[in-house]
Amino acid sequence: MGENNLLLLVYLIPVALIWFVRVYYFRKKSERFEAYKQKNIEAGLLEPPSLHPLIDRDACIGCNACAKACPEGEGKVLAVIKGKVELVGPTHCIGHGACAVACPVDAIKLVFGTAKRGMDIPEVDQHFESNAPGIFIAGELGGMGLIANSINQGRQAMETIEEKSKKIKGNDYDVAIIGSGPAGFCASLYALEKKMKYVTIEQDSLGGTVANFPRGKIVMTFPVKLPLVGKVKFKETTKEVLIDFWLKIARETGVKINQGERMTAVVKNAKGFEVKTTKGSYQASTVLMAIGRRGTPRKLDVPGEDQNKVVYRLTDPAQYKGQHVLVVGGGDSALEAAITIADEPGTTVTISYRSGGFSRAKEGNQKKVAQSEKDGKLNVILNSTVKEILKDKVVIDQKGSEPIIIPNEAVIVSAGGLPPTGVLNSMGIEVTTKHGTE
Repeated sequence: MGENNLLLLVYLIPVALIWFVRVYYFRKKSERFEAYKQKNIEAGLLEPPSLHPLIDRDACIGCNACAKACPEGEGKVLAVIKGKVELVGPTHCIGHGACAVACPVDAIKLVFGTAKRGMDIPEVDQHFESNAPGIFIAGELGGMGLIANSINQGRQAMETIEEKSKKIKGNDYDVAIIGSGPAGFCASLYALEKKMKYVTIEQDSLGGTVANFPRGKIVMTFPVKLPLVGKVKFKETTKEVLIDFWLKIARETGVKINQGERMTAVVKNAKGFEVKTTKGSYQASTVLMAIGRRGTPRKLDVPGEDQNKVVYRLTDPAQYKGQHVLVVGGGDSALEAAITIADEPGTTVTISYRSGGFSRAKEGNQKKVAQSEKDGKLNVILNSTVKEILKDKVVIDQKGSEPIIIPNEAVIVSAGGLPPTGVLNSMGIEVTTKHGTE
């Protein structure tokens, strides 16, 4: 063998070895992601909760840029399997949208809903104005569950509202903002900064949906810019810290939020809109709807549900210390409520759920419930429905068994909510059911 051939082998062998190692590494990585995806399929964790990527497999080049750009982490939502990107953890996707921006070949579109479960979305244009001129929609109602995206939408909608309201005269307010969650609070700060005439109506308290999260719940965000405040840098925090931060901003800026006042109707008139509430009415040039998607809690419609001990959201687990508590539902809110209450000293917690498993809940919450049940902190009754709520007990029907009667001092119904479709329709706003297509 000649000297040149020996030199060639010296170079080729390391290259071949490196190539072999890379192929082996990516194959194993692909197999791991495929197993993770299959595990989610078997657990029924297939439905993204909000905006999520639709991948064009023919256009995808498998570069992995989208998975690396995802703030949830590579392989948590998106991963390359056999040379193509796939949605491996749908329930973990919360609509960041960074994947679509990162894709170099435009192989990702962001969509709402799936073929199996549609999602009702109000029709809005690029400025977040609905088909009913003068009424804008931002935040969760428009499908944006992510706090940072909701904040950005609130600001962007207000930019258009500011210009539009300048052309309309004779109203008490330039804009009526309905809701003080992330989008509504940002919009209120914008109106204050721009010296606009505004009124913000909130049926509960500052924070909207976020304020109703269970105590200690982690809220994921990425840096955003708030009017009058500037850049908000934290990326991960608790509900309490976030709400305290907003309250501090409200005190320092003097932004006004009409808390404990519920909007009952929005009526179009010659000058703009009359916004009717439980405490009065307001005449405004424009309206920004920044409410949650589930305005009215879904009730059980059983005898005894009208008692004071029955509530539809958890505020402070400590209030249930030493009590017998029933949590009804099988989604993340129900499981998180049960888990946090079960950690309170002396509590006895039972979960009643109509299905045979918690397929709608995140894997982490399912594991926590299983561990709490194993530790004797929780009692889980699947395939069951509440039949009657009495003063000191509840009656539960379980498929294939005799009715179960357990002691009870508090009931938390976490069965979701009714979307405000009727309210939107009364305003003339079109709502379309999206099924995961553009």
